[in-house]
Amino acid sequence: MRILSSLILLGVVTVSSSLLQAQVTSGNAVVRCGSLLNPATNQVTHDALIVVENGLVKEVSTAALGGAATGSTAVDVSRGFCLPGLIDVHDHLTADPKHSGYASLGVSVPRQAITGAKNARLTLLAGFTTVRNVGAEGFSDVALRDGINDGEIPGPRLFVSGPPLGITGGHCDENLLAPEFKFSSTGVADGPWAARQKVREVIKYGADVIKICASGGVLSKGDAPGAEQYTPEEMKAIADEAHKLGRKVAAHAHGTQAIKDAIVAGIDSIEHASLIDAEGIQLAKQHGTYLVFDIYNDTYILNEGPKVGMLPESIEKEKAIGKLQRANFRKAYLAGAPLAFGTDGGVYPHGDNAKQLATMVEFGAKPIEAIQFATVNSAKLLNLDGKAGAILPGSYADLIAVDSDPRVHVDVLENVKFVMKGGRVYKNEWQGAPALSTK
Repeated sequence: MRILSSLILLGVVTVSSSLLQAQVTSGNAVVRCGSLLNPATNQVTHDALIVVENGLVKEVSTAALGGAATGSTAVDVSRGFCLPGLIDVHDHLTADPKHSGYASLGVSVPRQAITGAKNARLTLLAGFTTVRNVGAEGFSDVALRDGINDGEIPGPRLFVSGPPLGITGGHCDENLLAPEFKFSSTGVADGPWAARQKVREVIKYGADVIKICASGGVLSKGDAPGAEQYTPEEMKAIADEAHKLGRKVAAHAHGTQAIKDAIVAGIDSIEHASLIDAEGIQLAKQHGTYLVFDIYNDTYILNEGPKVGMLPESIEKEKAIGKLQRANFRKAYLAGAPLAFGTDGGVYPHGDNAKQLATMVEFGAKPIEAIQFATVNSAKLLNLDGKAGAILPGSYADLIAVDSDPRVHVDVLENVKFVMKGGRVYKNEWQGAPALSTK
């Protein structure tokens, strides 16, 4: 794609938001923000200057104290309220809601990879600069990650699982085909040693994280969300093998007992956590296990699911489980359980990830806390503490900006106007605009 290279007002080099690729720079940049939020401390620096070198933050100061180094590119976001790029730890970039239900059977692995390239761009431009992709057939998410890392396509910094692990006939198996097809999904593994072997296999082919299905699910056929699938012995074998090989494990778990067994087995994060009880919440606190409640997509499933081909039984499951999940999110939040931000993107249209922030506020969280879930907490889950979810010396130069303070109206993050990832500008809707006063 052709790169915009013309100089504009004040020597600022920016890129039209309609372009896929970011500007080419010398590797040095100075970004001027009207305001800059540090989510960890809830402190705001006005008229901030961020010095970037080789994709990392070198220095954070104010315009009164600092200035652009020789040869650096000036990036003017003085009209914007800046904060670190957001993080979604539960996404399915290679999936799309229009491929729901039986329509999914016509989608090949190569087609999923192309869908992933489209959705990676949408997600990045929505302000999510880091994403954990938990579940993709044929290692299509591995290919997507590698294409982004090689600069071939725009997208977030990706951590990927490849095929999710699960039992025969479970949520992570394909149950839509008749018996004569004799089809089993790539990640199916029954028994502790088979599960260990499958962990080794997905790591061999590029997985950064292991995704398992500990219970039944909503969008799968023939199983109950609350029913435990993997046994405690199988989950412990998976966790032990993954940790030995330097990987964390994310467990899809709606069911009450599945959640508790997964936590005790050493699983690192519980995805969905819909039917968690008080004991499960306390176990999560005791073990430091992150809970990832995807509480926005209930709205999309019930309103739009039938239109995009979601199975009638899936709609009924969501009706039974959605309100309980939201109520249990509130209980876990009030109890002080570790919470990370994951949305189950792909169930709803990609790029709408930030809508969950307002849903979290609706069900009890303060706006700054919702932002912390999507920055500080999620960075810790990904072992990126101090690298992502922060704008500090040594962190990734992943920066977004919006019109106003999201601590007042968190839904402003649904309309991100500036995106920088790794020191490269992918979106700037303020190019050439007059500066916004910070007085």
